[in-house]
Amino acid sequence: MAQLEGNLNPFFQAMCRAQTLQFPHKRSSMVSLDSIRRDPRWRDPNLHEVISMLNHPMDPVKSNAAAYLQHLCYENDRIKQEVRQLNGVPILVELLDHPKPEVHRKACGALRNISYGKDHNNKMAIKNCDGIQALVRLLRKSSSMEVKELVTGTLWNLSSHEPLKMTVINHGLQTVTDEIIIPHSGWRRDSTDPLKMQGAEWTTVFKNTSGCLRNVSSDGAEARQRLRECEGLVDALLHALQTAVINKDTDNKSVENCVCILRNLSYHVHKEIPGAERFQEPYTSHTMRSASWKNGFMDRKYGTLDLPKRPEQMKGLELLYQPEVVRLYLSLLTCSHNHNTLEAAAGALQNLAAGHWAVSGLYIRATVRKEKGLPILVELLRSDVDKVVRAVAIALRNLAMDRRNKDLIGSYALRDLVGNLPCGQQHPAKNLEGDTVVSILNTIHEIITDSPENARALVQGHAVQKLVAINKSSQSARETKAASHVLQTIWAYKDLRTTLTKAGWTKSHFKVFLILSRPLDGQMGRTMKLWNSFYYELKDCKNIFQLKKVYKERTMRLY
Repeated sequence: MAQLEGNLNPFFQAMCRAQTLQFPHKRSSMVSLDSIRRDPRWRDPNLHEVISMLNHPMDPVKSNAAAYLQHLCYENDRIKQEVRQLNGVPILVELLDHPKPEVHRKACGALRNISYGKDHNNKMAIKNCDGIQALVRLLRKSSSMEVKELVTGTLWNLSSHEPLKMTVINHGLQTVTDEIIIPHSGWRRDSTDPLKMQGAEWTTVFKNTSGCLRNVSSDGAEARQRLRECEGLVDALLHALQTAVINKDTDNKSVENCVCILRNLSYHVHKEIPGAERFQEPYTSHTMRSASWKNGFMDRKYGTLDLPKRPEQMKGLELLYQPEVVRLYLSLLTCSHNHNTLEAAAGALQNLAAGHWAVSGLYIRATVRKEKGLPILVELLRSDVDKVVRAVAIALRNLAMDRRNKDLIGSYALRDLVGNLPCGQQHPAKNLEGDTVVSILNTIHEIITDSPENARALVQGHAVQKLVAINKSSQSARETKAASHVLQTIWAYKDLRTTLTKAGWTKSHFKVFLILSRPLDGQMGRTMKLWNSFYYELKDCKNIFQLKKVYKERTMRLY
């Protein structure tokens, strides 16, 4: 012992003695600190010395060196970089498999701090020495809650880097589901009776793990499918959220993570689930839909259809698109005050109501209406939070593909949608982002398409002034394009033209104004002005001969 200690920095000598002696009613760390302060040779060990002590034959020295590294790396990017450059990361990863709990616990704590932050080189260094696999092994074997928190915290940090997401899924998905998500959610595999299941435990380890899965679920189609097929994951997440709603505890970070995971797994579910072709409906154009609605077919098909009776209990990915999940998301939209949770719940409804597939067309859109979900969404349009308004607007657009929903949304949501639009250069008090304005315009376009009543309500709501202002003066090409689509749809209803003319609007107000990234002058500016008028003259041509004549005359003037 004396010989080994003689080669150590006084700092580590004191720490080693503190760990090898018994001091009743005293913390070893306090004894170590006193010993260090009394030693006349005291100095701070340099980083190279600390890292070298990770390979020391004495376990107390290893654990104390790892603990000191954890302290040094806390919110210190320079130290983290130096640890990586001095090859400290592979040694810490190797210590994760150490049999002594004190050693692997402190090594994991150091890795958690090293992996935190925007320097992705540190994350890649952990991955390159098989650190993710070592973390998963430690999670399986340790019964210590502190160790589980450190492991899952490190995995959460690593999962924020795009290239590592599939690696986390490949090596850790089923383990974190079995070890953390299912036990802490309260869901049980061996019981279908909700009364026998427990409530969710909103622990730090559950928050870390759900945060990790939230990150990896956004990696793309393959990642989404792997999570959907992970046994017990979807069931446990939904059970945890149901517990949160029942207990009115919907604002915590774990609930937010769970909703975000389910929102991501619902994206493109109608295209990516096994046997998706069975659910697909033949695509119908606006013209075909209009004719079907006039004949009452779509109203009969989508509005009054009873939900099917299922022969057996649904489980796994099938739960993602059952009508019951709609009620859960609507409950979250009603009782949560967490803006991220609200955005995610609205986004999940948006995803489920998207596309031309039997589930959304026959059941999801109808369930939202029958569960009084439309007023909930309309009220959220009044939110001051940009991302909430955007998610709700897109959800309403997808829901409006159902005829009865379209009529209701047209009656009760148009005022709030128009109220969120900017007026020329003057943006409303919310100052919504361009993407949100475009989403609102697209929703309005869907509401008035094949619906003269909704278009008339839009005109009567004084929306044309805002639409024309956006079309003429917006600096965003996407906003201009979306506004012009709405204006063209309004002008296409001939019955509305008299009303529009009396209000002072002319055909020129409903033209497309092309927006480029910089102002035009000279010949190019004159050319673009000609193209604007050329577009509408071509649209007004009644036959091919007129089309050829206008084209010939205009192209000669353009060039």
